[in-house]
Parts: sequence; C-alpha cells; structure tokens
Amino acid sequence: MPSEGKYAHAEYLEEHIPGALFFDIDEIADTKSSLPHMLPPPEKFSSRMRSMGIGDGSRIVVYDSSGLYSAARVWWTFRVMGVQDVSVLNGGLPKWKREGLAIESGEPRGRTTRHFTARRNADLVRDVSDMKALLKDHSAEIVDARAPERFAGKAPEPRPGLRSGHIPGAHNLPFARLINKNGTLKSAPELERLFEEAGVDLSKPVVTSCGSGITASVLALGLAEIGHRKTSVYDGSWSEWGADQSLPIETG
Repeated sequence: MPSEGKYAHAEYLEEHIPGALFFDIDEIADTKSSLPHMLPPPEKFSSRMRSMGIGDGSRIVVYDSSGLYSAARVWWTFRVMGVQDVSVLNGGLPKWKREGLAIESGEPRGRTTRHFTARRNADLVRDVSDMKALLKDHSAEIVDARAPERFAGKAPEPRPGLRSGHIPGAHNLPFARLINKNGTLKSAPELERLFEEAGVDLSKPVVTSCGSGITASVLALGLAEIGHRKTSVYDGSWSEWGADQSLPIETG
C-alpha cells in the first residue's frame, strides 16, 4: 500500500486489507535527490524488502486507498527492480470495501526477514539525458499524464519553481481518462482507443511522464494492459524538466 501524503501511514493503521504491508514511496526512494520520490538505489530497495519479509519469488499485489493512483507507481518500481510477478488490485481498497471483504487495523504482525536481490531493469526507466536524446532522434513517443491545462501551460504547476508547459513533441493523455468512475482500470480495447485518440503511435516505444512519476506509472500500467512491451517512465518527469531553464518547452 503506497504512501499518498503524510497521513498515509495513519490511514493504513486505521484500515487495510488483512496482512497488507505499508509501502512508503517517499521513504523507499532516493532521499538524497532533490526530486520527489525518485527510484531508490537497488541496494536500498533490497534492504527494505528484506526487512518487510518480501523475498525473491514472492508474489506481489499492490493497492492504494484511492482505487488506482499511487499503486501503479509501486507496481512499476517492483518491475524496475526485477520483480515479474507483481500486479495491481483493480479498484484498490474502495472496491474491496464495497464488496464487503474483511479489513483490519493496526500494525501488521512481525514477518521473518527474507532474502531479496534487486535486479534493476534499466529498459523501464528514462532519465533527462534519454529525454534530450529523444528530442533529436524521435525514436519513441512521449505521453504526458498531467491535466490538459497544465500540459498546455495554461495552469500553474502545483510545485513552486516549475515552468508551465510540456516536453516538445509530447502527447497529452490525462491519467484519469484511463480509470472508470468506480476506480477500476478501463478495458484493454478502451485503453488502446484512448492512446490512439491522443495521437500515440503504439508501434513505437513509449515513454510516459507526468508531474513527478506517479501518474506516468498509471499510463505505463495501461500500456501493459494492452500488451505494449516497450514502455518506460521518465522518473524525474516535469519536476525535473520544468525546473531546468536550459531545457526547451512547448505550450498549447
């Protein structure tokens, strides 16, 4: 269950799926970076997983309290760290509760430390150097998950010090369009249509971006659902690109 703010742990203690562990995306991160919740070093991720009782070969199911939001980021993080057997609980905790299934409160029971080795899959991640290269060779599609007003540069960014606009050549597909009103992910045919309507050439590799790498992971999850095999996330996203005055931007 990933963090969604400073009260996330308190919410977890109040109610969670029996046996669920708390995953804090702001702590299981590169805390030395000035950018928000960047991917942690593999050795740090391995250490945290061992202490949580998650081992090599564990099956991972991720959920959040919104339905589908930050769980996608944790799903992607596990995949980057080499875990193949990881999935997202469709509809998250809200759907679980609507179906009348059991919940519990308080801290989880102690778990035995297990061996875990992160094997970073660099193909799933893009950094600012990769993004600058894409502007020259156009070898991949860039899809931005932010709201249309932010993408167009008509609304200010919620984080201070960031310019308004988007990476040149990026397509806009707000992550919320991938999600049904009940918090579940839309069907594969619906998802494919949304990407195509956004102008994305799905025959090419796709790099997703957003404000800080959270909702870009929702797009990555949607692409995985339709079977797209060459998807990566720009980890720094607009928090990095929008802050660097030397990098080009577009508006409109």
